Amino acid sequence: MGVLEDKGRARVFYRYLSKVYDRVNPFVWNERMREEAIDWLDVAPDDRVLDVGCGTGFATEGLLGRTEHVHGLDQSVHQLQQAWAKLGKHDPVSFYLGDAERLPFEDDAFDVVWSSGSIEYWPDPVTTLRELRRVARPGGKVLVVGPDAPRNPFFRALADAIMLFYDAEEADRMFADAGFAEGAVRHRVMQAKPGSPRAIVTLASVEKQ
Repeated sequence: MGVLEDKGRARVFYRYLSKVYDRVNPFVWNERMREEAIDWLDVAPDDRVLDVGCGTGFATEGLLGRTEHVHGLDQSVHQLQQAWAKLGKHDPVSFYLGDAERLPFEDDAFDVVWSSGSIEYWPDPVTTLRELRRVARPGGKVLVVGPDAPRNPFFRALADAIMLFYDAEEADRMFADAGFAEGAVRHRVMQAKPGSPRAIVTLASVEKQ
């Protein structure tokens, strides 16, 4: 487990990163990539959307361009303060301070569950993916964006010592263990520019009995 796959350390990390997050983030995950992922997700105007690990509201802003029914949750009050400054504390987004492993929502509460830039800090990704699946309705969708694993073994080992990096094969395993059906999970790899870190985007359809 990487050093930042710990909730306490992650909160401290984001206490300071929140001050510069919106200036740093575009080098890894920019507006073009965000919009491409939202296009792939195909959010409808009446969809009820949850942004898990919403941070400063970067993805939340993009989702608001597709539907008015957006909810955001993060464990870092410092990140949320940045989101509140941009979008307001209660309107047009309903924000919640909470834990992605124990989402404070009923089963089947959302049409779409989105999470970008959060999975790499989850101590137990499978448990959290199971929560995302739980709050998504049958026939709904879950989209998760995380850091694609470096190909170089040295850099992979260095990255894994910090936080979770994974490839499509590992994503398939995590989503399957979380209860997503075989064949319901697809991946795309995106990159801000040549040489920059890659993001792996996973889109899963929700099937429930």
